[in-house]
Amino acid sequence: MYSNPQTAIPLPPKPNVESYKKIAKDLVKACESARAGDDKAVGTWAARWIDQLVRIYAGPNVPTRIRNQANRKIDELENAVTQKLLRENERCRLADAQFIIARAHGFATWPKLVKHIDALADRTSVVSRFEAAVDAIVTGDKPRLKRLLKQDPALPRRRSTRQHRATLLHYTSANGVEGYRQKTPHNIVEIAQVLLDAGAEVDAEADVYGGGATTLGLVGTSIHPFKAGVQNPLMQVLLDSGAEIDHPKSAGNESSAVLGCLANGRGEAAVYLAERGARLGLLAAAGVGRLDVVEQAFTPSGKLKRGVTKKQIEEAFSYACSWGRINVMEFLLKKGVSLKSHGGDGQTPLHCTAICGQLEALKYLLKLNPPLEAKNIYGGTVLGQTLWSAAHGGDPDLYTEIIETLIKAGAKVRDRHVPVNKQIDELLLRYGSVPEPTWYWFGEKPRE
Repeated sequence: MYSNPQTAIPLPPKPNVESYKKIAKDLVKACESARAGDDKAVGTWAARWIDQLVRIYAGPNVPTRIRNQANRKIDELENAVTQKLLRENERCRLADAQFIIARAHGFATWPKLVKHIDALADRTSVVSRFEAAVDAIVTGDKPRLKRLLKQDPALPRRRSTRQHRATLLHYTSANGVEGYRQKTPHNIVEIAQVLLDAGAEVDAEADVYGGGATTLGLVGTSIHPFKAGVQNPLMQVLLDSGAEIDHPKSAGNESSAVLGCLANGRGEAAVYLAERGARLGLLAAAGVGRLDVVEQAFTPSGKLKRGVTKKQIEEAFSYACSWGRINVMEFLLKKGVSLKSHGGDGQTPLHCTAICGQLEALKYLLKLNPPLEAKNIYGGTVLGQTLWSAAHGGDPDLYTEIIETLIKAGAKVRDRHVPVNKQIDELLLRYGSVPEPTWYWFGEKPRE
């Protein structure tokens, strides 16, 4: 199904239904032109719509980050229209065009978008108050939020009319909801407390990531409160208010909070929840370093207990490697886990330690002579995949040391590589690898 809540685009400050009807009709015309052979018609329509919104919110000098986001949305719209209106249907129907537009704004249907827009015209409507409260939350405007809650005491228990049906409390997580509202103000813990004191349901579920996501799970898996330095305090406020720490779907995607935190790179949050009594399965225990729980997968004689598979043990080992839990790694290696094991993606234990920036765990494995040149399903060796991770947000100092450690251990360096950053490029240059933009290190030859 096209679009998801996080990629929803904002409505203009004062939307009106008639303007959206025109946008839909323009899309139908663009589709008809595309069917007649104009390959640029749909892209031009998408660019015109999105660029108009960009000018409204960003002004004439659009930051590069916003411009890149807008370009991605234009491409997404064009692809959706091509699939939904040009490939699936024999003709371009207005109803389908309206559906595309509604979904782009995060609404399940065109009628729901229209109803939302009509409600926004009345500043005293429930929808207007809810949207104003959301804006107060993401900007940290506590006085305004309190005024709105006083005007409408039922507001904390109301839900968004958007597809995700999130409550106000969900917005404190900066996760799952529309991307342009995923912000963590410095006083978000106080904001959350205001909502909870006003009657917000602490374990309310939002229809994101497959459904069932609670605020606790969304906070624990979110990058924004982590970067703001308030992730653990925000989770604690929720726990103090009775949040179910073992909710089976709190992190979405059928995952409990601890496992969801690990899967989303939030190891600190996973440990925090584990220390506060969250139940741990084998994988979660391996990821947070709870050897006492991992040991329970084996009988006193060292055999796997009934119901525990070799595949599960290997996956647990991968989790331990990814989070640098050397105590668990050492234990499972003694139980016979192979350094060549992987979950079907070719990511060996050494891949996991390197990609996830676990330097000490990597050094530990290197003493055991693991395969350095094993390739994953993307064709990436340990070094090659590490370079990709370093180029996509990794700490330059940490990854420089990891890369140099791998090279000194015997990892093969290609003659050319895709530029990573100045620090790592200079390191690779010392080992004879020239940064070459057209080179693809996953086994392809450079383009002529």
